[in-house]
Amino acid sequence: MAFLADSLARVKPSATIAVTNKARELKAAGRDVIGLGAGEPDFDTPDNIKQAAIKAITDGKTKYTAVDGLPELKQAIADKFSRENGLTYKTSEITVGTGGKQVLYNALMATLNPGDEVLVPAPYWVSYPDMVLLGGGTPVPVDTTIESGFKVTPQALEAAITPKTKWLIFNSPSNPSGAAYTRAELEAIAKVLMKHPHVWVMTDDMYEHLVYDDFAFTTIAQVEPGLKDRTLTVNGVSKAYAMTGWRIGYAGGPTDLIKAMAKIQSQSTSNPCSISQWAAVEALTGPQDFIPKNAEIFKGRRDLVVSMLNQAQGLSCPMPEGAFYVYPSCAGLIGKTAASGKKLETDEDFVTALLEDEGVAVVQGSAFGLGPNFRISYATSTEALEEACTRIQRFCGNVR
Repeated sequence: MAFLADSLARVKPSATIAVTNKARELKAAGRDVIGLGAGEPDFDTPDNIKQAAIKAITDGKTKYTAVDGLPELKQAIADKFSRENGLTYKTSEITVGTGGKQVLYNALMATLNPGDEVLVPAPYWVSYPDMVLLGGGTPVPVDTTIESGFKVTPQALEAAITPKTKWLIFNSPSNPSGAAYTRAELEAIAKVLMKHPHVWVMTDDMYEHLVYDDFAFTTIAQVEPGLKDRTLTVNGVSKAYAMTGWRIGYAGGPTDLIKAMAKIQSQSTSNPCSISQWAAVEALTGPQDFIPKNAEIFKGRRDLVVSMLNQAQGLSCPMPEGAFYVYPSCAGLIGKTAASGKKLETDEDFVTALLEDEGVAVVQGSAFGLGPNFRISYATSTEALEEACTRIQRFCGNVR
């Protein structure tokens, strides 16, 4: 359609949203479908957070707020960064957006010029490269391997940096792989970045609190203070607080960058929902004891899924350190034929046949820039996961 912007041709719709929608459609048509596509905790938002939102409504806190966040929320975020990450930010160095996605988008829109390169370790969250393209930049995937636990090596990072590199987008724990970087691994990455002062770091810490087996989370500006002046530390309340629909993300970074991001937001959405902001104040300042309890439930689900997938013919599933995803390889099935007669040439063929034959919706690894793999979100009930993995085992067992 000639009427539409050329920039639209550069981006793809979100594959994770597409899979979730397809699963919904099949369910509505009466199919028995287990959807493992959405990255959304199945826990409800805690009651104290809901009550704070209700109180905000009854107290009439329903007007516009400052474009990039309430002063009270910015202070709560600054306190959180200090308390949990050892990072000191003034409220003028904090921004609040409509979800972490808007915060990342604002930063890219505010900084990218044509020709600027953005390094994106693969597998990556589906939105990173497309946001870079919308901002006029060039996404540069940096491949990882299953052997490295899907973590970018200092050598691969060094090799990918050019004079045109503007940002490294860094996500730990990772969506889609669940890989999380240890302090020592972050130190090695930081060492490379310290040699290249023109490269900025956008670190997406959204899954910070969902780590397992005594893994200690750290963020890169905490590990290497020398990087803090060129790091945007992004986080939000979606995952740890089960507040996906409330749409509150935030970041800490240098004042000039934060101001530029506010300028973008002032001409797009203006402030995030005032009610959601007051709920987020309560989330960050209220009781935190439910977070480790939820993480323990996720850990049990992770262990179940990894165990069952590794018992499936042709699959190999590493044990992730965090988030609520696994990223198994289906390389052992590529080139073979499903029971339905469908030839499995790609990971997309695999996930399509799995949905059609067994009613299990997962996302193909090619959408995340690295295949042949697929992503499973285990943020759903243990019963559903057990049934889904049984179906996956059956599907794989019938491949010839």
